Amino acid sequence: MPFFFFYRGMLSMDRGLVLRIVINDGDIRKLTLPDKPSSVEAFTIEVKEKLQLTCDFTLQYEDPDFNNALCNLSDMSDLPNKATLKVIPHVTLVNFEINEQITCSANETPSRAESTHSTSDTEILSSDSSNSSSKHQWPKSFEIPNFSVDINYRLRQGDLLHMRDGIYLTVSRDMKHEILQKLAECMYSYKAYPTDEDFAEVATALINKHPCLREQGSSTGCGGWKNSLKFKMGNYRSKLRKAGCLDVSVNGGRRGKYSPEGQPPKQNIKKPRRDERNYLPDFPLEKDKISLEKDRELLVEEMRKRLPNKTMVAQKMDQTFPLRRKEIVETEPPIRTMMERWPALFTEREVFAEFTRIACKNLQSEFFGELDRHTPRLMKIFRSKTGTLGQTLSKLLEQVESRRNANQTSNQETEVTIRRTVVLRGLPVLLGDNPSEFFKDSEENNIEQIPVGILLVDNEDSPHCSSLIPVRPVSTAIIIEGGIVMDDVRDLPLAVCLLFGLSYALHLDYPKNMKNTFNFIQQVMLDLGSKSLKPKLQTLKNQLFA
Repeated sequence: MPFFFFYRGMLSMDRGLVLRIVINDGDIRKLTLPDKPSSVEAFTIEVKEKLQLTCDFTLQYEDPDFNNALCNLSDMSDLPNKATLKVIPHVTLVNFEINEQITCSANETPSRAESTHSTSDTEILSSDSSNSSSKHQWPKSFEIPNFSVDINYRLRQGDLLHMRDGIYLTVSRDMKHEILQKLAECMYSYKAYPTDEDFAEVATALINKHPCLREQGSSTGCGGWKNSLKFKMGNYRSKLRKAGCLDVSVNGGRRGKYSPEGQPPKQNIKKPRRDERNYLPDFPLEKDKISLEKDRELLVEEMRKRLPNKTMVAQKMDQTFPLRRKEIVETEPPIRTMMERWPALFTEREVFAEFTRIACKNLQSEFFGELDRHTPRLMKIFRSKTGTLGQTLSKLLEQVESRRNANQTSNQETEVTIRRTVVLRGLPVLLGDNPSEFFKDSEENNIEQIPVGILLVDNEDSPHCSSLIPVRPVSTAIIIEGGIVMDDVRDLPLAVCLLFGLSYALHLDYPKNMKNTFNFIQQVMLDLGSKSLKPKLQTLKNQLFA
């Protein structure tokens, strides 16, 4: 027996350094080294290579002199031959907030911003999404983000068990909190107020990526996740509102337990209703209201010049975007006031630029691209209609042929303009709108009574536009609140495109007599907003894609 114990002792001595290394709660490994390295740096490099870790870290060991409490490893002589160590990944601090954390894992690249979140307000606001002044386009296919290392490990194990045995994962409270928190942060980077369809899409993507999270008692498999996401998103907005984020704090002061004198909870809620990505962005970190107002004054002075500096105007318009949106959304000033304070906003170039800032889309290219794509099919639909509707549409089509027969189409560009004009004049008729109250000709002088419309002035020797479509009118103007806001627009299609852009830039309601047409442009042509369409719009969309 003594020889046996001596043999085991010799074996233990031959094994060198025996270590238990804790990478994270779900990844604990055993490592044996033949010799104790001479320095901590060499030891760290060897551990990194042996365990195939991809990040920089600090090692802590359980010190027997302090009842196995963790201490930083600074001298190899302090490390017992048989010890437990913990890997502490390095964290980068930016602007006194945790901006990103690189986590360790084997055979994987470092993951960004995957730190475990608590329920405190400080940590919930540490993500980039809460500080960004702009949001991104909602993806066509929502991608579930990576969670913290331990959550990813548990989900991986759950998916493997589900694939092998069909077992569903029992989600603990802390695990569910972290999953919902990460999803809420990711959704906020796209929208502050996601729709019901958005929540359903995210919940479906979650169970598709991790089948072990599918709910057996739900018809969709994710009904509970969808409801939980809604509550989590509401809590997330509440914390952002307390922090002063403009796009959600604008809806503060609602009637509640601690504010009985506030506005009714669901009255005049200011939130994106037409898929405005940057509905009410925060001021830049280095700017405030006073400095942005000075930039606005410089912008006004520049616009008074005969030839304004376009580069300078574009730069100042981009810088003052948060101030402009705050003014438009919160105070809803008259159009005359807006023309005085923001004259650059009523130029063709800046209308398109403003739409891009708000909706993250190139209005000009997408509007005309989709219009040209649907024109052949729409022309066929026009020809197929009968009755009073068919007669009205036939007159529009006859005018195209009369133009061709009269050799008035001098080039391909004019031909394209004619076809676009016919479609935009016929589309409201097809959708049941009243275009006669929207398209006005020069013979009508009572433009003060027109809330929103387009004024067409044709040559004196041409019949007025109610009987003939002016392709190259002498003047095309945009009317808002009874006044001309943009003049000398090239043609009617461009005027409709600019007016649609102004409805976003100025936060205007669509004209009542053209509501279906503008909704068609928004939801079908530009794919913005809700996927649920009104019956007339859905019918026309089905015909277009039949």
